[in-house]
Amino acid sequence: MTTELRECLELQLLEMEMLFSMFPSKEEIVLQDKNSVLYVQRYLEGILESLPPSIAFSIFVKAEDSLIKAEMHVSLPQNYPQKEPQLFVRSSVLDRQQQNLVNKSLAAHIRSLDRGELCITSAVQWLQDNISTYIQCSKQQTEPENDRKESTATFYRMWIYSHHIYRQELRKKILECAKRLNLTGFCLTGKPGVICVEGLKEHCEEFWRDIRYPNWKHISCKHTDSKEVTGKIDDLCLFQSFEELKFEAHGDYGLRNDYHMDLGQFFEYLREHNSEHIFQILFGIEGKS
Repeated sequence: MTTELRECLELQLLEMEMLFSMFPSKEEIVLQDKNSVLYVQRYLEGILESLPPSIAFSIFVKAEDSLIKAEMHVSLPQNYPQKEPQLFVRSSVLDRQQQNLVNKSLAAHIRSLDRGELCITSAVQWLQDNISTYIQCSKQQTEPENDRKESTATFYRMWIYSHHIYRQELRKKILECAKRLNLTGFCLTGKPGVICVEGLKEHCEEFWRDIRYPNWKHISCKHTDSKEVTGKIDDLCLFQSFEELKFEAHGDYGLRNDYHMDLGQFFEYLREHNSEHIFQILFGIEGKS
């Protein structure tokens, strides 16, 4: 471990301690890997020999003058603060254009700071001071248009295939993310793993980005459906809610990688939801009951 790397990691732990004191509630700051800070501590103490993974987390920030909340995703490179962190802000009350503008402005603010300076707390303060301005701007732009005509949106459906989906933490993240973004569909756990989400296009794309973050291997989006709609999108949904599916498995339960979900039952489930055609797209074979 170089001296520079040690200093960077020590500063990261210092800033995380400050952030935890600023956001004491578990709902306000959420680590992507709940043990990531501990891994860095043990690496610095010499208990762990391999370089720990980067610290990544989400902070839920409330604007100073309103009840509006924004979510800021943070990923710290291992040589942060010598290198800029990766930041991404979103809020349910911002449209895509305003969200992009917020992120560009925040990035410009971070670039204006000196490298080597801790900047996450500064980013939080900037967001608290400025997010209301962008939200108000978004309302002024959208409200007159809504008064004149019904809004147009893009309905979207994504069919996602994974080699397997086992980990409880990952399954929880998938369910929570779909619920937060108001998506319907399902997550088939086990081997193979399949996810379907449907709803507004921007929400589906956000879901896809979030569950892959920072890097989920052996996962791909096999097929998408989209349609421009005016008004509500509920009539286009194949599913009434988002649920986790579990079917009978075959193989050795003692070796989790050796057993497979009963795809016959899965095909029946797809047929019940008028989507049996997707079976061949996902698996390359014709589905059978």
